[in-house]
Amino acid sequence: MNEGNDELVFAPLGGLGEIGMNLALYGYGRKGRVKWLMVDCGVAFAGPDLAGIDLIMPDISFIEKLRQDLVGLVITHAHEDHIGAIADLWPRLGCKLYATRFAAELLHAKRLAEPGAPEVPIEIVAQGATVSIDPFRVEFVAVAHSIPESCALAIRTPLGAILHSGDWKIDAEPGLGKPTDAKRLKEIGDEGVLALISDSTNILREGISPSEGDVAKTLREIIAKAPGRVVVTTFASNVARIRAVAEAAMAAQRNVVLAGRAMERIVAVARECGYLDGVPDFFSLDAFPHSPPDKLVLLATGSQGESRAAIARISEGEHPVVTLNPGDQVIFSSRTIPGNERDVGRIINNFIRAGVSVITDRTALVHASGHPRRGEVVQLYGWTRPQIAIPAHGEEIHLAEHAAFAEKQGVEHVIRARNGDIVLLAPGRPGIVGEAPHGRLCKDGNTFVAAGDEAVRTRQKLAVSGIVTIALAVTAKGDLAGVPDVVTAGMPARTKDGAAMDAIVDEALFQTFDHLPRQKRRDADVVSTAVEKAVRNAVAAAWGKRPTVHVLVVEV
Repeated sequence: MNEGNDELVFAPLGGLGEIGMNLALYGYGRKGRVKWLMVDCGVAFAGPDLAGIDLIMPDISFIEKLRQDLVGLVITHAHEDHIGAIADLWPRLGCKLYATRFAAELLHAKRLAEPGAPEVPIEIVAQGATVSIDPFRVEFVAVAHSIPESCALAIRTPLGAILHSGDWKIDAEPGLGKPTDAKRLKEIGDEGVLALISDSTNILREGISPSEGDVAKTLREIIAKAPGRVVVTTFASNVARIRAVAEAAMAAQRNVVLAGRAMERIVAVARECGYLDGVPDFFSLDAFPHSPPDKLVLLATGSQGESRAAIARISEGEHPVVTLNPGDQVIFSSRTIPGNERDVGRIINNFIRAGVSVITDRTALVHASGHPRRGEVVQLYGWTRPQIAIPAHGEEIHLAEHAAFAEKQGVEHVIRARNGDIVLLAPGRPGIVGEAPHGRLCKDGNTFVAAGDEAVRTRQKLAVSGIVTIALAVTAKGDLAGVPDVVTAGMPARTKDGAAMDAIVDEALFQTFDHLPRQKRRDADVVSTAVEKAVRNAVAAAWGKRPTVHVLVVEV
């Protein structure tokens, strides 16, 4: 029972105002004695604005300081934007993890593939089951999505029940696994839902998302008619799509070959969990050169244009085993994530240039999103009738549109929260009551830096405008000792007028040094600052861009 001074709060550290990097906290208790439950711990993928960075993770310093009060980490499903940060961040938390078998097996497989990854204690929870994580009771409600065993979470507390939707859709033919449990969601709605925290990814799209069953039919038709080799690239985690391709290949009397480590890992876990029962073992890449073109389907990673993934290397003629010929077909059984259009387009153009036919979701129903469109979201609100709605899992445009949508559904309290907001859900009037430390951590090699770290900013600047490195030695009398060593990188050799860039650098360097009073030449800091400024300005005047200039002065 509620003791009177207890509060129930929601504190997202990732996933609100962006797509990816999902991490939510729910807190229950009186001030100073709050117990916290974490939901998901995912990554986002860096764009071109973060040179040299692959993964971005939420800053967990807020909950790390409260780790003694963190009662557990619950996983909604096994996509990287929900589990990808666990290996790196869990050692700073140390709590027990709760997940379905598929998610647990995939985390185990990832750990084996990453030397030094921690062994996280996981309690496996079946879809439909309820687990007590005092003071919370969490029910794993089955929902359809583009990876097996996805769950919405009904989080019950003495102050009310929260429905955390996770990623979901309504699909009567999800391909494998359980469909969204509408009956149970209606029952939860009848019991009373205090707050709904829900997916906003496709809130801009009208209607109902296509079914995986319809995609499977399309793939079967295309593969049956194909005269030559067929390559299908899709998200490695979409086991229903992998199974659909396999069944289409079986119907066309073709063998399936896998290309890509991520695909191999997912397939191994899917077989272990029984999701590929009845599907013959797939062939390794060694079988590709020896298979007749009309007897083969290749499943390849890289549908989002990743430069070193299988499909990119095939398109560029750089794959060590796979080559395609005019008349072969490539099916992009995926939707291009915003920001990846240029990379995907490059791959598609490579294939077309080589005479390979390309099929995308623009020309055929070869992909269905795992997220709900507006027609499905209407149904969820009708089933659950929440008192409070907090849009989640979306960029600013998605969250704003979802908030307006929720208001139209008659929800009494619609809260537009963002990462770091502490939202009071109960008791009293709900709203934002504080802010938790939050931010983004960039995984830079094997270390972490803040997204605004000087090293990250400098690297981006280097990518845009190059670098000049100058080393010079100065005697005790203030004269140059020998010839300065000048190295430039990332800069054109000549300006638009034909002037040599190294000559411009040399002129600025020597003129600046010669014009310094002899006494100031003996001060390494003065020389370094003067030469750095002069060279940067000279190059900017000639080129139009200001390079990074490093000057090392040695006194001899």
